[in-house]
Amino acid sequence: MARTKFDRQVDETAESMAFAIGRFLAGRPLRGERKTDATFWRKGTRVLPKVEGKVSRSSYRAGWQRLTFRISGLAATGAGGYWALWENQESTVATVRDVWENPDPAIAAAQTGGIGLVSAAAVGSAAYGLATRKRREFLREWVTPLHEALAVPLGMSELTDPRRYLHVPRNFSDDDAQIRIDVPTHMRFDEDLVADLIVKKLALENVSFTWRRAGKDTHVIVKKRQAPPKMLRLSDPGVSEILAKMPESAPLIGFGAGKKKVSVDLDADSPHVLISAGTGGGKSTILRCITCQFIHNGAHAFVLDFKRISHTWARGVPGVTYCRDIAEIHDALLWLAQEGRRRLALAEQLADDVLEREPWRVGPRLVILLEEVNATMSQLKRYWAKVRESGDPKTSPAVDALAEILFMGRQVRLHVLLVAQSATARAIGGPEMRENFATRILVRYTLNAWRMLVPEVSPIPMPSDHNGRVQVVTRGRAQETQVLNLSNEEARAWAMSGVRSKGTTGPSLYKPPVPAAPATDFADAWDTSAPELPPAPTTDPATDRDLLADAWSLTLPTPTPAADPGDTTAPPAPGPTPATDPDDAVVGLREAYENHLKEAVASLDAMRWARAKDPDFPSSVDKRGAELLYRVGDLKKWARNRPRAGTTDLD
Repeated sequence: MARTKFDRQVDETAESMAFAIGRFLAGRPLRGERKTDATFWRKGTRVLPKVEGKVSRSSYRAGWQRLTFRISGLAATGAGGYWALWENQESTVATVRDVWENPDPAIAAAQTGGIGLVSAAAVGSAAYGLATRKRREFLREWVTPLHEALAVPLGMSELTDPRRYLHVPRNFSDDDAQIRIDVPTHMRFDEDLVADLIVKKLALENVSFTWRRAGKDTHVIVKKRQAPPKMLRLSDPGVSEILAKMPESAPLIGFGAGKKKVSVDLDADSPHVLISAGTGGGKSTILRCITCQFIHNGAHAFVLDFKRISHTWARGVPGVTYCRDIAEIHDALLWLAQEGRRRLALAEQLADDVLEREPWRVGPRLVILLEEVNATMSQLKRYWAKVRESGDPKTSPAVDALAEILFMGRQVRLHVLLVAQSATARAIGGPEMRENFATRILVRYTLNAWRMLVPEVSPIPMPSDHNGRVQVVTRGRAQETQVLNLSNEEARAWAMSGVRSKGTTGPSLYKPPVPAAPATDFADAWDTSAPELPPAPTTDPATDRDLLADAWSLTLPTPTPAADPGDTTAPPAPGPTPATDPDDAVVGLREAYENHLKEAVASLDAMRWARAKDPDFPSSVDKRGAELLYRVGDLKKWARNRPRAGTTDLD
C-alpha cells in the first residue's frame, strides 16, 4: 500500500522528536547545529568556521551544564504543576468557578500584578545596567578591540565571544595582574605577531610571555616583567642620596620600571609642566616633590593657591612667596610678567655663549605653582570684572600675564607648574598656551583626557588606581612612574636644608615696598628681601659685573634717615605716626584688635598666640616703650589671608 503524504509527515515528525529527545538528553543544541567547539565535558572558547549569525551564550556551555539546566527546569515545572493541580484540586476548581462567575476582581488583580511585574522588571534592568556599566565599558574599550585584532591571526571566527578566550582582568595594568589568552590547539599562527598585537592593543611595556603548547589546554600568560616600586619614600635605602645628586634643573619625579630614575629637565626638555588629575589623584604630592627640590637648590617659589591650604609645608620657608588671596595672585602674575620682560631685555644684551654657560646671570630660577587652574582662571576673570575701571581692557591682565610667561621660554628661568582637573584649552587660555607644556603628567585620567592632552602617544595605557602611580609624558613617550612621596615635614626639611641654609645664596629675592601708587606697584604679596649676588668669575670684565648688579637691583622705597646722635632736639611724644591712609597707621596689638580686627579675629589672645607661633604674622615696625607696634595694613592682610578651615572661596 502506498504511503500517503500524511504518513510521511507523521514519520518525519516522530523522527524529529526522537532526535530532539536524544539531543536533549545528550546536552546538545536542540536544533542540532553545533556552533562552537564545546563538548559534553568542556566549555567552548571559539565559534566554529562557516557559522553565520549570532551565537547565543548557551552554545558555549558544556553539554553537562545544558543537561543539568534542562532537567532542573523540567523537574521544577512538573513539581509546581502537580502541587497546583492535584494537591489543591478542590480549591483550584472552586477558584476557577468563582473567576468564571465574577471575573472583575480577577481582572483587577491581574492588572495590578502585571503593573508590579513590569515595574520590578524595569527597576531590575536599571540596577543591572548600573552594576555592569564599568564591565561593559571595559569590554568595549579594551577586550573587543583586542579580539578584533587577534581573531584573524589566531584563525578564529570574528563571531566568537571575546570573553570566552580573552581573560583580561579589569586591573590588568597593576603590577601583579596577569592576562591569560586561550589559543587554538593547532598552533598554526605566528607567536611573535600575536605577542606584538597584545602589547600594542593593551598598551603594555616590560611584559613577559609564557606559552603552554602541550596538550589541549594551550594558552599564553602575559604579566609584567619589571614594574615601578609599589611605594617610594625618602626613607627608602639610597633615595636621599639620589635626590641630593639630581641636577639643579632636573628634579626627581619618581622611579619607573627597574628603579629607573624619572625626571624632567626644565632647561633641556620643557620649561613648564602640566599636571592633569582628578580629585584625590595626588597633584599636591607631585608638586611638593618637585618644588622642594628647586627651593633646596636656591630657586624662589611662588605658590599661587587661592584654596589657601594646599601647601602648608611651604609656609615660612625661605625663598617661598605664598599668595592665597585672588588679588595677590592677580598682582603676582603681573609682577612676574614684568620680571620676565626685564630678564628678556637682559638676556638680549648678554652673548649667547655667556648665557649658555652662566644662565644665572639673568636672575635666580623662579618656579610658579598655579593650583587648580580651572577655578583660578575663573576667579581671576571675576576679580578683574569687579575692580576694573572705565577704559581698562575687558580681558584680565593677569590672564594675559600668564600667557606671556608661558611664551617667554627657558632663557628667562621662569617655570610654571600648572595643575588642572580638566586641562581644556578654554581653561588654560587657549590651545596655543597648552602647547607650551612639553612635559605632561597624567594621573587617573580618562581616555578623553588622554586623547585631548597627548594624542601623539598611542596606544593609550590603562590608568592605574595604585596610589602615586602616574604617566610622565615627554618627547612623545609615556613612562609609568611611582612618584616620590614626601610628607609635609620631609618636604619642608629638604627645602630648608639647601643652599640657603648653607649661605651660598642670599636671602629670599623679593621684598614688597610700601606702595606709593598701588595701581602700578606689586605690594604686600610676599615677605622676602634683596639678593646677595652669586660671585662673578674673576675673568669677567668689570662691565659685566656692573650690568649684573643693575639687572638684579630692585626698586625699594627710600628709607627714612636715622636721627643724628648729636642732635639734642627733644623727640616727639610717643605715639603712632600720622598717616593719610588708615592702613598705614602704626598701632599696638590691643588697639588694632579693638579698632580694626574684631570681626576678623576671634580674640586678642588669638593675635598674641599667632605672633608667637604663626610664621606669616607681620613683623613689628616700631616700639612704644616695651610695646611692639605694627602697621594696620599688614595686620589686616594677615587676618584676611591666614588659613581657615573651609575657606576656599573668594569671599
